[in-house]
Amino acid sequence: MRYSKQKKEILKVVLDSYNHPDAKEIYRLVKKNIPNISLGTVYRNLNILVNEGLIRKIFIYNGNDRYDKMLTNHNHVICQKCGKLHDISFLLNESNINMFEKETGFKITNCNFNINGICEECLKGRNN
Repeated sequence: MRYSKQKKEILKVVLDSYNHPDAKEIYRLVKKNIPNISLGTVYRNLNILVNEGLIRKIFIYNGNDRYDKMLTNHNHVICQKCGKLHDISFLLNESNINMFEKETGFKITNCNFNINGICEECLKGRNN
């Protein structure tokens, strides 16, 4: 990893997080230590860190992409109301993957997915 103060601080924020932050949240946290950093610099460095394999980008349909420090194969459940995101360890089994490969002609090399739903707090009306 080529050293830069900005990239090092952005990586630290993601590695210290427990909530899968988006770029704007990372920007707010990094700005505390590097007041003159721009949001563009944060996005640029996040992409570099993802490409270097140091963090993982979670693509969110109709929402802000999030960043994950956990690089091991896992999936996520996302609240459609408040955006809360949790890791889940559920993985497709070998027979599901074999069936998908047979039906589509794809050779599956990795499998990550998001499950959308509504969290308990939103269902009880606590996050309104």
